[in-house]
Amino acid sequence: MDFDRILVTAALPYANGPIHLGHLAGAYLPADLFCRYGRMKGKDVVFVCGSDEMGVAIMVRARKEGVEPQDIVDRYHPQIKEAFKGFGMSFDIYSRTTTAVHAETSQEFFRTLAGKGIFTTKKERQLFDPKAGIFLADRFVVGTCPTCGNENAYGDQCEKCGSTLSPMELLHPRSTLSDATPELRETTHWYLPLGDFQTRLENWIGQHPEWKPNVLGQVNSWLKDGLRERAITRDVPWGVPVPEDVAKSQGIDASGKVIYVWFDAPIGYISATKEWALEQGKPDEWKKYWKDEKTRLVHFIGKDNIVFHCLMFPAMLMAHEGYVLPENVPANEFLNIEGDKLSTSRNWAVWLHEYLEEFDADLLRYALATMLPETKDADFNWTEFQTRINSELADVLGNFVNRTMTFAARFADGKVPRLVNPNDIDKYTLKELATFPNRIGTAYDRYKNREAVFETMALARLGNKYFNDSEPWHTRKSNPQSCANAIHISLQICASLAVLLEPLLPDSAQKIRNMLNLAGVRSSMPKDILDPTSGGSTIGWDDAVKPLLKEGHVLGESSILFTKIEDEVIEAQKAKLGAKPTQMETELAFAPLKDVITYDDFAKLDFRMGTVLSAEAIPKSKKLLKLTIDLGFEKRQILAGAAEHFEPEAMIGRRVAIVANLAPRLMMGMESQGMVLMAEGRDGQLAIMESIGEDGAIIK
Repeated sequence: MDFDRILVTAALPYANGPIHLGHLAGAYLPADLFCRYGRMKGKDVVFVCGSDEMGVAIMVRARKEGVEPQDIVDRYHPQIKEAFKGFGMSFDIYSRTTTAVHAETSQEFFRTLAGKGIFTTKKERQLFDPKAGIFLADRFVVGTCPTCGNENAYGDQCEKCGSTLSPMELLHPRSTLSDATPELRETTHWYLPLGDFQTRLENWIGQHPEWKPNVLGQVNSWLKDGLRERAITRDVPWGVPVPEDVAKSQGIDASGKVIYVWFDAPIGYISATKEWALEQGKPDEWKKYWKDEKTRLVHFIGKDNIVFHCLMFPAMLMAHEGYVLPENVPANEFLNIEGDKLSTSRNWAVWLHEYLEEFDADLLRYALATMLPETKDADFNWTEFQTRINSELADVLGNFVNRTMTFAARFADGKVPRLVNPNDIDKYTLKELATFPNRIGTAYDRYKNREAVFETMALARLGNKYFNDSEPWHTRKSNPQSCANAIHISLQICASLAVLLEPLLPDSAQKIRNMLNLAGVRSSMPKDILDPTSGGSTIGWDDAVKPLLKEGHVLGESSILFTKIEDEVIEAQKAKLGAKPTQMETELAFAPLKDVITYDDFAKLDFRMGTVLSAEAIPKSKKLLKLTIDLGFEKRQILAGAAEHFEPEAMIGRRVAIVANLAPRLMMGMESQGMVLMAEGRDGQLAIMESIGEDGAIIK
């Protein structure tokens, strides 16, 4: 089918930590290469992504740090977005799932399917924490693994033996929130009966034999076992709330119930597209990309998301009706680091934001693209990174461009010389040049990015070979026209490279265009595609088959494209992997213990629980917040040094612990009647020490 437009999605990263190379290799770099290539071809491409800010993983991190889930996502969403920008990701929009548009879209989707009678509901008994007062999601339960006996297995998986578990399977379960022994209590949840869609899914999957073997293998395995119903709601305090009108119509209490993250996260692609359309001033424009059969929808993901994007989300789209289904789901395998599995807990990872502090983005884009785990798990290692940069980018691509520009400046007055009576080598090289846009483009179209990189560098190698075979350093005196022809054709190869390198090395491609003084090249970034009707020439992907520089064209200034990376730089990067903090870092991270005290010293302090009734910033103070705290038996005004860590609104309603018998103290002309207890992390970030005790309760 011929498509009028392309909608590309990349898996929504969890906003509970920074981006690492495993993320980039799995979904984001492949998607960006594909989108930039599509725009260079002049296609209508929209590329959407955003932070997945719901789910238990966010809650777990928030609980560990003693903050609210919103605090976690507000910290990591900007960091992720900025790192992606620095890496050159060409998103049309990078949104987040805590927006009002996303909540409305998710609830509308839920409401529509419920109205069609798609869902089933089921009463079941689940683990409940009687102290915390909430049902326990799988990661909030630990216990003994029934397979290996690990006493600290989580409710979804034992990290010691790898067994997949459910909270009900754990022996001697306990809550990670309060360490209480959970109780079984009855609750009601909505389910999506995937089995009802199995035949339709099988027929649809059968129409795509071109999908990657790893994708089809995993999907067909699930289909062979038979699809079963999947819960789409949870009893947790963080997520998109279940629509009250739906629950009420079915006689179900929706309080405390949210839409399960696996159901709402892919809807994030739709809500992000809606936000993009609103930004364009065309609120209904999103419908063309989701509801017109002339749209080519492509999901770029890692292999751990295959089932969600190939079975569950398509079933949701089928159930809703009117939505296009994915044309392809080119999932990549996993990326290892230096021969070992990537592990964030062991710091066995290369973090994108840290990489960008020391290297150019193009270097990583290139090296990582040559190592992508397209058909099997691949390995990133710093020595190969160095080799790729030094031997390929510097010695092949950079060397060719530099030699060409140097000869043009010295022996052609900085202009494109005239091509006269080309010889057989000249003609062969120009003929070969004309084949590369299709060779490289075909690889991108088939999601074979490593092949596209190889073909792109093959053009640079062709240029180097041609330059060497033509020997312009010999012919510049014996046959000046032959030297001029060599410079002319080498410059034309550079010009084609300046176009064809754009998806892979956008910054370097622009540098080459600056050297060549080549203007009018179509942008691979969104919203910046040059208008052909504007009067200027627009050079796109397919134009690179032919010479792009006219005779007499004045060139720009030459510069070095790539600098080689020294061994000590690479050794320093290797040393970071799995490294523990140095003594200095440890001293900075953890304050030393204070002098030992006796119990009598401790007993003098009166710790009490309280609720923050109001909070406001204090004029002329960067650090202090004025809090009114309800201690049950009285209300206190306390000035807390937390203004640099919390917005006043975020403090209201928080359950805090205070030192109640601290002598009053004047600060900024106001009296502070106590002290709010907070935990200071190694990074200086404050976290509120919370509890579920009643106001005024004594903390012992």
